[in-house]
Amino acid sequence: MKAAKKVPKETKAAKMTKPKRAAKRPLAVGNQGAATEAARRARHLKALSCASGAERELEELVFGDSINVEEDELLRRLAGPRWVTAAEGKGLREESSDSEVENEAKGDLLPKKPVWVDEDDEAEENVDMTHKYRKDFMKSDAETTLTKKKLKKRLEEQFQQAMGGVPAWADLEHRKKSKRTSSDSESDEEDDLLRRTGNFITSSESLPRGILKMSTCVPANQERFANGKLVTVQFHPSAQVVMTAGHDRSVSLFQVDGIRNPKIQSIYLENFPIYKARFSVDGEQVIATGTHHSMFFVYDMIAGNIIPIPKVRGVEEKFLRNFELSPDGSFMLLVGTSGYLHLLSMKTKELISTMKVNGRCTACAFTPDSSKIYSYSKEGEVFIWDVRNRRCLHKFEDEGSLEGKCIALSKNNQYVACGSSSGVVNLYTTDACLKENHPKPVKAIMNLVTSATCVTFNPTTEILAVASRDADEAVKLVHLPSYTVFSNFPVFRRKQIYLTQSMDFSPRSGYFSIANNKGKALLFRLKHYSSF
Repeated sequence: MKAAKKVPKETKAAKMTKPKRAAKRPLAVGNQGAATEAARRARHLKALSCASGAERELEELVFGDSINVEEDELLRRLAGPRWVTAAEGKGLREESSDSEVENEAKGDLLPKKPVWVDEDDEAEENVDMTHKYRKDFMKSDAETTLTKKKLKKRLEEQFQQAMGGVPAWADLEHRKKSKRTSSDSESDEEDDLLRRTGNFITSSESLPRGILKMSTCVPANQERFANGKLVTVQFHPSAQVVMTAGHDRSVSLFQVDGIRNPKIQSIYLENFPIYKARFSVDGEQVIATGTHHSMFFVYDMIAGNIIPIPKVRGVEEKFLRNFELSPDGSFMLLVGTSGYLHLLSMKTKELISTMKVNGRCTACAFTPDSSKIYSYSKEGEVFIWDVRNRRCLHKFEDEGSLEGKCIALSKNNQYVACGSSSGVVNLYTTDACLKENHPKPVKAIMNLVTSATCVTFNPTTEILAVASRDADEAVKLVHLPSYTVFSNFPVFRRKQIYLTQSMDFSPRSGYFSIANNKGKALLFRLKHYSSF
């Protein structure tokens, strides 16, 4: 029984081993066949290549030079397929994939119609501008709603005004373009730089600190100096014109060219020494108040008429001197005695409402959107009023102020400058003024030793001009991004300005003018700014 069991095991093992030996024989036969075929092709190629020179010349005469090309092609085919290395195969795959991508890109360029269009996507969504966080972006009361696209544009404009232009990191198109062209243009720029000579240094868009590049021009009123103190100098909002007014009872207009500044015209107000004069926002009128009068004059420059406003009904004031005009051209604010503020309609010159501050009001200023009024009291307190409903929104104390003298707001609504009798000008952010009762100034400007009587910002909010009418040459220009004073103005040991009465910047900051007690409107060209 044991022997009978061993026989099947041996036969099974033999069956398992026999197929393995049989499988190796076809592989060897296949290798021998490939070798034989390769040898046969080699002999055939040798025979073809051993053709005589006479045979080749005869073939070229009969068939032409193309026989060589055809012969080479024949030899290449007879040689069989060439083995491709792994590196070459990878390159071929990359080339094929690149061609597939190019074909797909070409297919993507073909215009395709959308399968389905949602009407809600095309409709512009409006944003409520009356919200407390968006009120400051309103340019007029009519703008209660704005589309998202317009609001985005307005936010970009405010940011650019605050930064002095578009920063390089925010200019996406410029960055993409520079990345694309940097590698291609580097060599060309180097060659071009070596070929030419000249000034390759360009000026920065933002105003640099330290030294202000400027030149002194002839006075703006060179063709007609005032006989006495010049109390007002102001540039026209749209034309290249400057206005001067003074105690000699005259208002004069001059064209600004920086060379001759020819006079356009002068008007004379009999027995009316002028305390203050201002252009209307549209530039068509001049409003002038007197030193000891309860009336004021309106000069219509288009019609050429002088219109007296003898008495405003509801305004019980002995003298009307200081006033402010709203940037949107809707309101005129008369600063009365005993803390009264009279809001008039600019169109009809009639009283709208009267507000009152604690103590005596010395100066006022509208916000750029004309929605609020900042009033500065003699006690050093600043009251913020809502123009729409004429109520006080907030009150804060000017730090260290003994007596308030002047106040100004920047054109981008970023800063509030308060000048006091001690000569200190405190610079605040508007956010801090609206939220805190005792805000800390971002900078206390202490370069004046007498009362700060005049402060004004340039249109780009890069320069703050501060001055005092109580001392000669008491003018300073402050570089706002760094809060430092320009060292080259006024000129050291050279009396030129005397007592400053009024200051103003041209609409694009190209010119700066100072009215002094000698009847002159000094004119300076700020070279950093290219236009008027």
